[in-house]
Amino acid sequence: MGNAHLHSIHIHPVKAVRGLAPREAVVEPWGLAGDRRWVLIDDGGKVVTQRRQPRVALVAAELRPGGGVRLSAPGMPPLTVPVPRPAVSVPVQIFREKVEAVPAEGEAAHDWVSSCLGFDARLVYMDDPATRRPIAPEYARPGETVSFADGFPLLLATTASLDALNSLIAQGEHAGEGPLPMNRFRPNVVVAGTSAWAEDDWSRIAVGEVPFRVAKPCGRCVVTTTDQGTGERGHEPLFTLGRHRRLGGKLVFGQNLVPLSRGTIRVGDPVTILE
Repeated sequence: MGNAHLHSIHIHPVKAVRGLAPREAVVEPWGLAGDRRWVLIDDGGKVVTQRRQPRVALVAAELRPGGGVRLSAPGMPPLTVPVPRPAVSVPVQIFREKVEAVPAEGEAAHDWVSSCLGFDARLVYMDDPATRRPIAPEYARPGETVSFADGFPLLLATTASLDALNSLIAQGEHAGEGPLPMNRFRPNVVVAGTSAWAEDDWSRIAVGEVPFRVAKPCGRCVVTTTDQGTGERGHEPLFTLGRHRRLGGKLVFGQNLVPLSRGTIRVGDPVTILE
């Protein structure tokens, strides 16, 4: 394990849309700085993701100074949306939770995302990630919170496990769908230099100087079957995960992380297995 290192970093400024691959990132208690602080909601306040709308994969978001975002999509003029000033918040339903968030100011963002997606949608911002959304208590320590990520501050995957999964796909009924790229799994940190599935046995790691707790394996959903370039869906990897990576009723790939301190991580940083 002496060669384990940080292969890549991925930040998704708006949940479910295409993200960025910076060379370094600041680790905050609730996730990487700028990751999933924005989310799309429908007219009922429910979060819009690729689970319901695979077309969301065609939208891209870049970070702007101060936490704003620049949205782009095929056939749409780019739009820069600043962080909204503190205002009346709206309830956002994410899974079974209700979380308060602040809508983007004005109608420009509303009009843009509604036109792009073909239904009434809004862009909202998590103004105070330190208080808005606790991690599920069965996996959390007191005071731990998360952004609009599915459930935990960071998601880790390894290149060796993806290689192993792609080998299994190549031997299966839907071999023509592989090999799959890492972006199907939308991780925050990708580690190279390990053996396949080594991450199953980790409970505490450090990336460079920043320690993390490994909270639980990541159960995967239909988003992983969505081509992140086209929005089209297939059978893999869920078909193969169902045969080879079923754990507690979930199809698992990757591990959820909770930071144990703040810091900065950089591509190439050593990854140390502490426990």
